[in-house]
Amino acid sequence: MASHVRAPLSLVSSPNRRETSDAELALALGAGEPWAVSEVWRRFAPMVLVMAERTLGSRADAEDIGQEVFYRVCALAASLRDPKSLRSFVYSVAIRVLKTALRYRRLRRWLSFHRPEALADLRHFTLDIEARDSLMKFYALLDRLSARDRLVFVLRRVESMTVDEIAKVMELSESTVKRSLLKTSERLSKWARQEPLFADLEERGLGRLT
Repeated sequence: MASHVRAPLSLVSSPNRRETSDAELALALGAGEPWAVSEVWRRFAPMVLVMAERTLGSRADAEDIGQEVFYRVCALAASLRDPKSLRSFVYSVAIRVLKTALRYRRLRRWLSFHRPEALADLRHFTLDIEARDSLMKFYALLDRLSARDRLVFVLRRVESMTVDEIAKVMELSESTVKRSLLKTSERLSKWARQEPLFADLEERGLGRLT
């Protein structure tokens, strides 16, 4: 990922942003309209930042990824063949940036717990000490996965995307996505059985994560 310092994204407001379709926004962005830069950030940043934080386990890293994603989206917008597919395009760019981050930076961080309420909302249970320890171990296991398998897992199990949606944004076949999910489930289950704390994790219902 590039390390140079960037200026903040444009804060110019769109005159009719609530009425602007994704297709119209894509065309405006490709044409270099200043308001489109701000609007594409407003519309898609929450989606990208949440996905990045859940994948990387770090809010700070997610914010860096978010900036990288949207500068690339703005730079590549003119090459978008189907303006209606702007959302999928943003997802695809985010996936590529995340894959690069996972492959080359080899992030080995455990899930950040500075926002326990967000994590509790994700898995719908109270974060006591044992649960926190178990989840830390679980995300440590995720670090053993390849960048592709980890992203497929997060998109399916955390973002609740369908196999078809994952295949499109990651530019994979549906069969490849299914194989990745099956392989990841089997590997995580095997690794989990080797960790004593995961017996308790199963009792809590968190075993469904795999």
